[in-house]
Amino acid sequence: MSHGIHHVTAIAGPAARNVRFYTDTLGLRLVKQTVNFDDPGTWHLYYGDEAGSPGTILTFFPWEHAAPGRLGVGETQETVFRVPEGAIGWWTHRFIEKGVAFDPPVKRFGETALAFRDPDGMHLALVAVPGAEAEPGWTGGGVPAEVAIRGFHSVSLLLEEKAPTGAVLTDVLGFRELGSEGSTTRFQVDGTGIGGIVDIRAVGGFLKPRPGAGSVHHVAFRAADDAAEAAMARRLVENHRIGVTEQRDRNYFRSVYFREPGHVLFEIATDQPGFAVDEPAASLGTTLKLPHGLEAQRARIESVLPDLGLADRAA
Repeated sequence: MSHGIHHVTAIAGPAARNVRFYTDTLGLRLVKQTVNFDDPGTWHLYYGDEAGSPGTILTFFPWEHAAPGRLGVGETQETVFRVPEGAIGWWTHRFIEKGVAFDPPVKRFGETALAFRDPDGMHLALVAVPGAEAEPGWTGGGVPAEVAIRGFHSVSLLLEEKAPTGAVLTDVLGFRELGSEGSTTRFQVDGTGIGGIVDIRAVGGFLKPRPGAGSVHHVAFRAADDAAEAAMARRLVENHRIGVTEQRDRNYFRSVYFREPGHVLFEIATDQPGFAVDEPAASLGTTLKLPHGLEAQRARIESVLPDLGLADRAA
């Protein structure tokens, strides 16, 4: 059974700046260059581990002139990566060297967390996880294996109240309530470390969000296959009276979408077929990949997509 976070999708500003930060500064692999299927003149960029495994994938819709977003209640507050236990000092020095805005390390649920922001102001963090050093880390971005990011640790949601969303997490998405610290309640799946945690911070009376650069668009949760996804969708309708979209084929996974009770856009995405379905694993993310329905428009699409700066970086 697959449970936990599948991917997180956010909004960014200039695409080339986004690529530089996530590949050069954070050392993630660009595993897919494609387009927003609903807006083919916009990039959809996927970053992750070597294979783009579920639980490691952070994706972006970059718009060159996107206005900054404003964090508010009913939104994902922070996207958190896992790193080996001894890596926080290395990352602190790297952020100083690279001019990345960050906060002093703090303890959360007994773990050391280093919060930082990307160039668009997106709220991110690294959490030191014992045993993560034994997991493979992607080193193609120049970050040493012993400190490299090992997929997602968690996401935190900023909500008016905990209970309705918590019920969806536990009844539908495979989580269990673990405990609380202050206004934050932690939910966790069993049997996996990667992408296995959702924190809900309950805050009444907060401002509503204004989506824009630096905002999370949606959080996707794992389903092993179509049958598991359909069963989860049925539970949403039957147990929680939450409507879901029809299944949509995203080439690398198949998805349904819904608004959870706190108004955050959630997705359920299948683990299959993965990112090697249209290019070899060794060369993931090196060329623009389009769904069959857009292939006839390739020349026009390529003419309007902003340059990613990859040729300059290779040189």
